[in-house]
Amino acid sequence: MSAEKYYNQIEVLNSTLWEGRALKPKIAEWLDNFDFDQEKDYALYLLSRLMYFSSYNIRTLLRSLYRDLYRYPIIKKIRQDNKDTLDPILIEREFAEQMSRTRFLGVGNPSESGVHLLYYFRQENKISKSLFVNTDDVIKRHTDGAISLRNEFESADRFVFIDDLCGSGEQATTDTNVKRCVDDIKKLNPHAHVSYLMLFGMSDGMQKIRDCGLYDHVEAVIELDNSYRCFSDCSRYFMDGTFDKSLARKIVHKHGYKLMKNFFDKMTAFTEAEKIVSADCHALGFGDCQLMISLHHNTPDNTLPIFWYDEDESLWTPIFKRYNKVY
Repeated sequence: MSAEKYYNQIEVLNSTLWEGRALKPKIAEWLDNFDFDQEKDYALYLLSRLMYFSSYNIRTLLRSLYRDLYRYPIIKKIRQDNKDTLDPILIEREFAEQMSRTRFLGVGNPSESGVHLLYYFRQENKISKSLFVNTDDVIKRHTDGAISLRNEFESADRFVFIDDLCGSGEQATTDTNVKRCVDDIKKLNPHAHVSYLMLFGMSDGMQKIRDCGLYDHVEAVIELDNSYRCFSDCSRYFMDGTFDKSLARKIVHKHGYKLMKNFFDKMTAFTEAEKIVSADCHALGFGDCQLMISLHHNTPDNTLPIFWYDEDESLWTPIFKRYNKVY
């Protein structure tokens, strides 16, 4: 394999798409994580196939999310309810009315990426800031255990949760503040329309969210099928046969397991057996998602850990940094 070939490819990506995130000295430092020349060759190849989305890309995708996944479906329904009208005045009047009853929410708490994206989503689509709210602000919890919608949300009947990436679907379906908020909204207003919209969504994770029955509309601007899982049977990354997929998986799992074991060793509530199982499950990315993707504002933990792990600087030097949550 000619390493120079892949260095040249990465140089082009770095200067045109990657916002200068992976200069050659940084790549060399990252490659020093690996043990042998063969491992370094495989790592360099995988890096040349990583997809990076810049600030400009993210803002463009947020415009697409609003237009294609929120605005157009509402307009389609308005037209259907009015004998397929093309009257722009009627359509815009009805759309404005429905939008006034919409609230946009980020996925996670105010410090997480889903909420962070709302700022750019509002800017790019020129939406009134009065339509944005935190999940914890929707429901009023009374001392006797009862719940009610806060006064300012009683007229709202459409709630749109926005996220950057859905991998396994865990965050929308397990006992998180998002699921609790949706559960409570549905209890208090069974007719409320709740959407979960994202920039990127893995097909399996999106289906898991749909199957849970809480959300009326689950969609992604870019859907990632199993071919985007690096080592799946239909992986798009090893189609030309230059690199052996099973060997690549062995190399990535070897280092990914070491990194995840380091992470789970800090979990005092876990037994040693649970730490071993968890490290194995997530060695190729959280939920075994095996993604090869990084975003301007962060690298998802669903991506191969060899690209982003920085929990222990003495153990691993990342090439695309991930800003992990501190609990």
